[in-house]
Amino acid sequence: MNQNSELKALEKLSSNAKQIQEDMLEEILRSSANTEYLRRFLHGSSDKELFKKNVPVVTYEDVKPYMERVANGEPSNVISGEPITQFFISSGTSGGKQKIYALNNKHIKGVEDGKVMTFLNTRAISRTPSGLTVAPREEVVSIFVPFACSLIDAIKFLETHWKELCNDIRSGHVSEWITDLGCRDSVSNILGVPNAELADKIERECCQTSWEGIIARLWPNIKFIQSVVTGQMSQCIPILEFYSSKLPLVSMNYSASETLFGVNVNPLCKPQDVSYTCVPNTSYFEFLPVDEGNNAQVVDLVDVKLGHLYDPVVTGFYNKTPQFRFVRRKDTVISVHIEKTTEEDIVNAVNRVTTVLESAGLMLMGFTCKSDMSTFPGHYVFYWEFKAKKIDCIVKLDNNVMVKCCCVMEESFNALYRRHRRKYGTIGPLEIRVMQQGTFDSLMEYFISQGAFAHQYKTPLCKV
Repeated sequence: MNQNSELKALEKLSSNAKQIQEDMLEEILRSSANTEYLRRFLHGSSDKELFKKNVPVVTYEDVKPYMERVANGEPSNVISGEPITQFFISSGTSGGKQKIYALNNKHIKGVEDGKVMTFLNTRAISRTPSGLTVAPREEVVSIFVPFACSLIDAIKFLETHWKELCNDIRSGHVSEWITDLGCRDSVSNILGVPNAELADKIERECCQTSWEGIIARLWPNIKFIQSVVTGQMSQCIPILEFYSSKLPLVSMNYSASETLFGVNVNPLCKPQDVSYTCVPNTSYFEFLPVDEGNNAQVVDLVDVKLGHLYDPVVTGFYNKTPQFRFVRRKDTVISVHIEKTTEEDIVNAVNRVTTVLESAGLMLMGFTCKSDMSTFPGHYVFYWEFKAKKIDCIVKLDNNVMVKCCCVMEESFNALYRRHRRKYGTIGPLEIRVMQQGTFDSLMEYFISQGAFAHQYKTPLCKV
């Protein structure tokens, strides 16, 4: 399918969302009405209205026992009308389908023929039926990484090991401390023979006093970075802009292990303004109004209202299909009194501090927070890790800068927080604790040692 036909297909899907969703629900019920899970609600019927009336909105915990039974060897028809052949570990990653890539081609020229540098390492190189490798041109024209924080981790690793990398390229030999045989073989195949010219080019860029724009300097043909930069990942935007000379940051789609929810039809919008257009032929969607308590009634895809808060939030329409944006995870809040500070509030407050830190030559590389009730009144504690913008510079903390950061943060929180902080004194002064460099990397390494996947790990924004 070529680019034009792909875009036309999306136009058709988004213009016929109601009928497509009706057909999708009919297909699902026809296949699954007799599963053990649905039979107790539908008694074998595949009537769509009966489904909407009788089948409750549930959480994962409600269906978890059925999933575990299938995982332990019981037939798939416990919960699915189709054979279950694989389980996916939920990661929150923004995976996607390759055909959506046409949307990038429409807005960014010159990305069709080059390489995409992907920090994922889970997909084999594709080959033709005759066994020939399928590969694009040599130039890297874009970067893809599921989470923005993973790209930052890769750059930090390069900052530490670039000299060794240059030595390996010069010698054509992989360092001995890399013991994983698969990794050694892959890198050895890429290195091939000694390449002093390439090593000199990398060294010339990496040895400069600042790594500002290092991505664009190492890969001068790069046109954009594709990654999740919404929600919690929005804290990475200033760092990536620093390293990339403000290349476009494209958040192309919104996916979960359950389905592809939507695609970004305006990939060059500001990362803070990203909305996703629902793809009506991937799943049957219902929206649950937020803040309406236990009486909230689910709403069909085409019946949502502009600007209303749902799980997720509807921000507009593309043809007949609603657009939504990621705001926060439900129930992720901290509180010390009667106020509720959400994940969105925290990220917005931290983002406002960026300009204060930039004036001091600092970048915020990671943070988390908690409510501290060991004092009276209770207060918020933020744990921050800094990095100097210039290489090999020691992070120097200025008391005036830190006080200003605290003030900006507190001014960014909601009116209830500010009122209880200033007027009633029932919330104590916000506290920022600066962590040693490498603290959050050590935290990630700990969780990986406990079984977490490196490409799925995200530092929790707050302890609740």
